[in-house]
Amino acid sequence: VQLQASGGGSVQPGGSLKLSCAATGQDFTNFAMGWFRQVPGEERELIAAHSGTSRVTYYTDSVEGRFTISRDGAKKMVVLQMNSLKSEDTAVYYCAAHVSYGTLLSGKPSYWGQGTLVTVSS
Repeated sequence: VQLQASGGGSVQPGGSLKLSCAATGQDFTNFAMGWFRQVPGEERELIAAHSGTSRVTYYTDSVEGRFTISRDGAKKMVVLQMNSLKSEDTAVYYCAAHVSYGTLLSGKPSYWGQGTLVTVSS
């Protein structure tokens, strides 16, 4: 079972990036999936989550209205579209999955992808 994240990079403030996470090795259709991010010296925080087939989503306040999480069942992917990026969005971003949406929201997913660095700087 693997989660492979991609799409990080450098962008100027106000710009956009799209992160993708591909799931392989297991059917994740009914899994909740989400994105966490971590800044050096701080705890990893959940910023967006998608419940799966029920299509319930969660966003932390700091990204609400700027980021959008979506699922592509056919491609077994979860995508995070990030718009209006700010310098404080700079972090390593991780995709994650768990069979329980509630457990994912509690910050304890079973599966993690590798991190992808997002740098927002002028």
